[in-house]
Amino acid sequence: VQLQASGGGLVQAGGSLRLSCATSGRTFNTYVMGWFRQTPGKEREFVATISTTGITTSYGDSVKGRFFISRDNAKNTVDLQMNSLKPEDTAVYYCAARSGTDIYRSALGYDSWGQGTQVTVSS
Repeated sequence: VQLQASGGGLVQAGGSLRLSCATSGRTFNTYVMGWFRQTPGKEREFVATISTTGITTSYGDSVKGRFFISRDNAKNTVDLQMNSLKPEDTAVYYCAARSGTDIYRSALGYDSWGQGTQVTVSS
């Protein structure tokens, strides 16, 4: 599956951004979707994941309560609503897809990746 992330940009601390990931293909509802982020010199960090039905979600500790993942299987999209942004949220954000039904928090479990979108939070 091909993934295209969008919605990144520059925002002040405390603000909000909504990232979106569009996918190709007719089997979107068979993929667990995830969002990860990465800063230079660091490993890719888990942000959020959502099950194929959208019923089950999981979040990284650093974003829990501020970020919310959702998906629209009719539109083949997965979104990440980011609220109360902090400078430490600055990173390139990637959407990813994983075949199967179980949500997964490790980047190693994902088969396909988008190109990434830059999020910069100023203090």
